Amino acid sequence: MRQLLFVVEDETRSRELAMYCLEDAGYSVRTFSTANVMAEAEEAQPALMLLSTTLPEGQGLDLYRRIRENHALANILVIFLIPKDSEGHRALALESGADDGITKPFSPSELVSRVHAVFHRSAHTARCPPTGMADLIIDSFAMKILVRGIEVPTTSLEFRLIEYLARHRGQVFTRDLLLDAVWGDMQFVTPRSVDACISRVREKIEPDSTTPTYLKTIRRVGYRLDAVAAWQLRPDEGCTCLACTSPLRSPRDGRTRARKKTLRQD
Repeated sequence: MRQLLFVVEDETRSRELAMYCLEDAGYSVRTFSTANVMAEAEEAQPALMLLSTTLPEGQGLDLYRRIRENHALANILVIFLIPKDSEGHRALALESGADDGITKPFSPSELVSRVHAVFHRSAHTARCPPTGMADLIIDSFAMKILVRGIEVPTTSLEFRLIEYLARHRGQVFTRDLLLDAVWGDMQFVTPRSVDACISRVREKIEPDSTTPTYLKTIRRVGYRLDAVAAWQLRPDEGCTCLACTSPLRSPRDGRTRARKKTLRQD
């Protein structure tokens, strides 16, 4: 699946140039000419946002602050698009803590290189998030989960579901895919079994289960976990998070897992 990027730029030429060169580089791109993107960003969860500082009345920097204050969006990478002759905008952008800034007008090759570089730095520095920055702390061997520092009791099935979604944070899974990955060969389960388990998990991990912020429902598709997880490691254990292991390889025995497709009737 191609990474989704948002381009928020009121200048038509810059907006269209960014879209064309980034799509040519293999990204999926959505463009916006105003700062009214919060709702769509929460739903689509772009990996990176190109954000103009010249949106009317300082809305570019205001939008950036709202992104960083929003729990569901705080981890989105942001590159500011800065006017060439605006030292004030440049200083504000650099002081804001954004991931990078690029001066307009930009060349396609420079823009693509900057985006690649930001993704590379992010993968390196965020490979294993510190436990103090995580919403969930997972101890795979003891099958324990701490939510905001407090241990919550889970069944083995609930634990497997949380851990699987945490290892694939930000990815959307259909109910059938979750049945294959978590329930496996268990009999007498249906897609409704996933819904019921998701509901129980939300009661245990969400600050407010009626308005989930960690475990989201993607309408007509399935579910996605947005919570940041860290793994409780033993002294002799390497990190087993998805960023540090192959997604198709078991971190404990190195064997490749084969996915089975099974026919289930609702």
